Amino acid sequence: MIRIKRAYEPPAKSDGVRILVDRLWPRGLGKESLEIAFWMKELGPSDALRNWFGHDPEKFDEFRKRYLKELKRPEAVSMLRQIAETARKGAVTLVYGAKDEKHNQAVVLKEAIESL
Repeated sequence: MIRIKRAYEPPAKSDGVRILVDRLWPRGLGKESLEIAFWMKELGPSDALRNWFGHDPEKFDEFRKRYLKELKRPEAVSMLRQIAETARKGAVTLVYGAKDEKHNQAVVLKEAIESL
């Protein structure tokens, strides 16, 4: 089972393995408060893509296409498979910092992992 959750929401036991999937650390949060098992910053969108997107919901469809293309890199595929394998054993929560809960990279990552 794969879930997504904002970094600013409190961790819960039901989250299982918490993985931060942002390239940048969420502002104002300490390592202890996030309670993450892994920080897979390499899975976050490239700086160029992140800056282009700017969390504009109108650009989300194009962002999704470009980001899925970035996730085809061998090192990204390896990490996605690792997350999928972990999720087969129990809950995994992809943690992200964006305010928009529907238009962010964790939504796309979840889709990519579940399609493996």
